[in-house]
Amino acid sequence: MKTIIVFSTSHGTTEKAAQLLQEQLKGEVELVNLKKCSNPNLASYKSIILGSSIYAGSVKSRVKQFLKQNQSLLMTKQLGLFLCCMYEGEKSKKQFETAYPKEIRDHAIAKGLFGGEFIVSNMNFFERQIVKKVAGVTSDVSNLKVDEIKRFAEIFNTSPVNPKL
Repeated sequence: MKTIIVFSTSHGTTEKAAQLLQEQLKGEVELVNLKKCSNPNLASYKSIILGSSIYAGSVKSRVKQFLKQNQSLLMTKQLGLFLCCMYEGEKSKKQFETAYPKEIRDHAIAKGLFGGEFIVSNMNFFERQIVKKVAGVTSDVSNLKVDEIKRFAEIFNTSPVNPKL
């Protein structure tokens, strides 16, 4: 099965998560960063996985645009959704619900909250000040959930392909 992982990242964590996911998935898997290719051709893929980070409380604008342009097509594919964010529990679930429309969430066979990172060393002055004020973080912090990425891949790998798609 041919799969594409489409993602947008601020400081590289979502790309790292997408690469880890790619390693766990069966079949041919292509990675596409929306910053480099804003409208990839999805026609030849049976499965699409969409991932984003949360930046300043919102999903990346490139992901919003991608969803707007491709929502009807996504409903015809085997779909997975993931989010990289630093919140845990209910706050992370709320961010996931805000990031992806209900119709898309309901259609997805796999959904993942992969944790996140504050890579302070890659942030500009303004970003560092915000992270310090909001999260109290002054140095690099990683909370990437590799087990959650593996769980997502297992669900995606073992889900039967819907013949209607």
